[in-house]
Amino acid sequence: MLSRVAESLYWINRYVERAENISRFLEVSEAMALDCPPGSAEPWLPLIDASGDRELFDRLYPAGGPTDVVGFLVREPGNPSSIVNCIATARENARQIREVITTEMWEQINDIYLTLKESDHFWRLPAQEQLHEVRRACQLFYGVTDATLSRDLSWQFSKLGRLVERADKTSRILDVKYFLLLPSPEEVGGVLDELQWISLLRSAGAYQMFRQSQQRAIEPKAVAAFLLLDPIFPRSVRYCLEGLSKSLRVIRGNPVPGPPDDLECLSGLMLANWSYVRIDELIGRGLHEAIDQFQSDLNRLHGLISDRYFDTVIHASQSPACVQSGAPETQSMDASSSSAASPPPLPTASSPACAPA
Repeated sequence: MLSRVAESLYWINRYVERAENISRFLEVSEAMALDCPPGSAEPWLPLIDASGDRELFDRLYPAGGPTDVVGFLVREPGNPSSIVNCIATARENARQIREVITTEMWEQINDIYLTLKESDHFWRLPAQEQLHEVRRACQLFYGVTDATLSRDLSWQFSKLGRLVERADKTSRILDVKYFLLLPSPEEVGGVLDELQWISLLRSAGAYQMFRQSQQRAIEPKAVAAFLLLDPIFPRSVRYCLEGLSKSLRVIRGNPVPGPPDDLECLSGLMLANWSYVRIDELIGRGLHEAIDQFQSDLNRLHGLISDRYFDTVIHASQSPACVQSGAPETQSMDASSSSAASPPPLPTASSPACAPA
């Protein structure tokens, strides 16, 4: 497989997953805002922190009102992680590798793109309906991909992109609640506090599964344990890391005898760290610090994947944590290290994939 094809598959799924997550975050926040005091920024500004784009938002919208947050995350041209830009970037990557993806995948991503770009009727819908349509369209793309794409390297790189983005957003939205939305002591356990935890679960698409798993009152520690450490919930950090490790093993194929390389070491250590730790220990050490370290490790993992499979020229002075993929000087090469001259895929330097946690 050409590295430019692998990179496009990776970023198609990252951007679709990002658009789906943002639409769900906003959808839940629209409903939660009805229970917040009038004029409160809650729960809007924390969404900017969860997306990792606070500096850009503050520069574009100094006032930072609820309408600004929605506009920034949905349609802002200057925000590379807005829903419209995510879908446009995913669609452009898909257009460049039409011969690799299935017709059904192309039709679905193209349909989402045309709806967002050309449908006046769509933008006249209420905000909740717009977000619902985007979320369902992205989920339909997942279903079409799962149903039509052969389980070869194309599938594995698609999974990598989806799982990296999913782990990133699950950890970020949990960190926002624990670190940025901590209530005052008198509000702990109150109605608003419980509503925030419920909204957190719904933002991660986890409310019903959490209820089935726990069957008890919603407690912060139980929510954190479910979103971080549950082995069977598909959006938990642990589940995503297990999927990442499996896909990397398949892509690597038969390993050469000898010590593991940096990518193998990091993916194995991350999986072990989040598979054999108890929530009490994480909270005791500081949950924010643990998630912050996870974000740093995930950025390094992305950089090592990019170095190994997407970039053919690695500069010694460049840190492997945030290597820019798709650089103009990068020459395409086969994922198994045989070179092939080909145009580079859509540049991903504008992506906030390496944004600090």
